[in-house]
Amino acid sequence: MNPSSNTVRFVLDGAIIEATGELHSTSVLDYLREHLQRSGTKEGCAEGDCGACVVLIGELDVPGTAIHYLPVNSCLQLVPTLDGKSVKTVESLQRANGSLHPVQQAMAAGHGTQCGFCTPGIVMSLTGLMQSVPKPTRSEINDALSGNLCRCTGYKPIIEAAIQASEAPVDRLKLDDSQDLPLLVQLRRDRAESSLMRTPEGKEFFAPSSVAALADYMTRHPDTTLLAGSTEIGLQVNKQFARPGRIAYLGHVTELRQVEDKGVFWRIGAQVSLTTVQTLVADAYPDFAEVLRRFGSPPIRSTATLAGNIANGSPIGDSMPCLLALGATLLLRQGEVTRTLELDKFYTGQKKNALQSGEFIEAVHLPKPAPGVVFRAHKISKRFDQDISATCCAMSFQLLDGKFSAVRLAYNGLAPSPCRAPKLEALIEGRTPEEVNGADLDQAIAASFTARDGLRASWAYRSLLARNLVMQFIEEAATATTEITP
Repeated sequence: MNPSSNTVRFVLDGAIIEATGELHSTSVLDYLREHLQRSGTKEGCAEGDCGACVVLIGELDVPGTAIHYLPVNSCLQLVPTLDGKSVKTVESLQRANGSLHPVQQAMAAGHGTQCGFCTPGIVMSLTGLMQSVPKPTRSEINDALSGNLCRCTGYKPIIEAAIQASEAPVDRLKLDDSQDLPLLVQLRRDRAESSLMRTPEGKEFFAPSSVAALADYMTRHPDTTLLAGSTEIGLQVNKQFARPGRIAYLGHVTELRQVEDKGVFWRIGAQVSLTTVQTLVADAYPDFAEVLRRFGSPPIRSTATLAGNIANGSPIGDSMPCLLALGATLLLRQGEVTRTLELDKFYTGQKKNALQSGEFIEAVHLPKPAPGVVFRAHKISKRFDQDISATCCAMSFQLLDGKFSAVRLAYNGLAPSPCRAPKLEALIEGRTPEEVNGADLDQAIAASFTARDGLRASWAYRSLLARNLVMQFIEEAATATTEITP
């Protein structure tokens, strides 16, 4: 995209596609189907749940020698975000000689499809997995399919087809992108530092290449909608018919896509995906990694960002209880000025926060594990994978001389925003595991939160979960060898 052009340029199967004059809120799904006749990509739910619209988005690596692919829900992604990238749809899988991809062959041979509506998305999810994991385990296959809903077959023949496909030679599993690579190099060379797309109606799509350019634009236009993973904004466009006047896309800002090791904490840029964070914390905080795995499917996690989940501020946001319990802080920026703010001071009400006019989250500071500190977290939802929480509880603590110390306890789903529970923390602090009982916790929960029934859980159920999850963490602490001596 040139500095002031309405043309988005991306690569599709060895050709540069120029999308000109499209609305800045046109979805990738609509553009593929209506303009490029790529009708294999389906619309099922238009909210990133069913997976029928999954395609692979490719980005050139830093050296410019390979393409890295991610599965995405094309119903949620906006066309201008494709600028400088490549797209692979289910039609892309057929080789020049007419042969099918091993995943397609195995699905057909193993009766992995019936009505066929969901099949292209399933094929793309499995093909995407095998670009990075050519020989996946059954568990990895199950996770890759967690965002693809099939109402006909059940998943047994699909999983068996994936296992069969993975036995093919690696070179057959890999996508043929030999023609795409030089075109992406060309687009990278041609791309401007920052670009602005303006529609005839005056709506703008700004794609800055630096934090400074983003901060300057936000200072001049504080009403701008920030776009990172598009898992929330895409939903607003599809379901609420939202058409933001100005959008600033963070995807080309290198500084915001980085994770830095700062010794005692990680600095996680605002454009870092949940997939990257999940990998980052897998060894340090396995419970946090599992909460993120269940946050959504791989297409959601590959685009959704940690900072975006925080800024969205949903009362049932899953990452925030973990971050609150771990003592995360936010690096906020307004123009050239930055400040740090503890996450537990960020929310001021339901979907309200402490951001000032033109201010945005530049990074999340996540403390690294400290000696003797235990972290536990668990999410409860009706469906195990890819479902909204009834509640998620996270707790960090130490055991000093057999007593709880430095207790931090947080929830979602119990209040207008994710929050810590100071009355419960005070109740547990200084006690041995045996001294904490359910009745006292029930009283502290009743004193801490206003009873609210919701669509996904009654208050009686949520408050019981809030008590039982803490009791579970405490009982496990009683038998764990985590005690340290001051």
